[in-house]
Amino acid sequence: MKPAVLFGSIFAAMTMPLAAMAGQATSASFGHTADGQDVQIVTLTNSHGVRARVMSYGASLQSLWVPDRNGKLADVVLGYDTLQGYLDHRQYFGATVGRYANRIAHGKFTLDGKSYRLSLNEGPNSLHGGAKGFDMRVWKVLDVKAGAQPSVTMEYVSTDGDQGYPGTLTIKANYTLSDDNQLKISYLATTDKPTIVNLSNHTYWNLAGEGSGTVMDQALMIPGDAITPVSDAAAIPTGQMVPVAGTPYDFRMAKPIGRDIRDGSSQQLLFGHGYDMNWVLSRKEIEPHVVARAEDPQSGRVMTVWSGKPGLQFYSGNFLDGTTVGKDHHVYRQGDAFVLEPQLFPDTPNHPDFGSARLAPGQIYRNVIVYRFGIDHTGK
Repeated sequence: MKPAVLFGSIFAAMTMPLAAMAGQATSASFGHTADGQDVQIVTLTNSHGVRARVMSYGASLQSLWVPDRNGKLADVVLGYDTLQGYLDHRQYFGATVGRYANRIAHGKFTLDGKSYRLSLNEGPNSLHGGAKGFDMRVWKVLDVKAGAQPSVTMEYVSTDGDQGYPGTLTIKANYTLSDDNQLKISYLATTDKPTIVNLSNHTYWNLAGEGSGTVMDQALMIPGDAITPVSDAAAIPTGQMVPVAGTPYDFRMAKPIGRDIRDGSSQQLLFGHGYDMNWVLSRKEIEPHVVARAEDPQSGRVMTVWSGKPGLQFYSGNFLDGTTVGKDHHVYRQGDAFVLEPQLFPDTPNHPDFGSARLAPGQIYRNVIVYRFGIDHTGK
């Protein structure tokens, strides 16, 4: 199917300044699922040539091309060239994860005095929404817009009882690309009866470009002063909040991701085979602020992540084991990417001290995540 460039109305074209018309949005078929559902892929491009591709399977970020200090564009998102790769291998590449991102112990929780059991998909626990979470669903493309800020809006309706969760949840995911190289992902959700919600994005990042090798030399800053440690390799929080000062988890000052990752005295690193834990950014939801900053010293690419959620799951690509053949036949190995997921704390429904994941009728769940891309010109 030939992509069709979608522009605003003739009236808008007559009244908007020329700069506002620089952004483009194209839509095409990306293939079909086994049951025949058409998966759309939408390409958003700004006036600088930065482009994001978002597919309706999992409302997922399939690629993002951003410039280095010499103006050379590279795709900084791991994934597959075709839909079949995503269908054959569930790795959450670029995906919207939910109904509850991260883990729920034993797939059980109690809400308003009633107990619920979720589908299990990671040993005894439920991860990222269960056996068939939002990452495996075909979302409906509601709107594609060109102009100063090209965007796409998708929707998915999760029925009452889906994977064991109560309430019919209606979710909208909006991706917007600005002319100053910001990609904003906005998640909104409403329910018809009380439920729990925790949505996030699970993009695997490599600022040197996907397939370029390890991210261990890329610098990371996370302003969290504590983590929620886990009890074993199942990665369920103990309920504690432990200060990061003097530990390998202290990223309050930027440091290479790999500097302390081989610290064998850290049981948490042994449990996760590297970093795979939640940082405490705040004790409640606040206004969007910087929750992480990553930089590749070789290319000069800098990514700043903004969100208002209290937690940030940082995962250092520990289980990329060399069996994944991604884009352009690149083999992805351990440490070839990192994941930064702004969200509520893992297993919050079973830890009252962590806050609440409850969403009631009439309320609106929100998670707005902004990725700001820039260049450090002081390096090589």
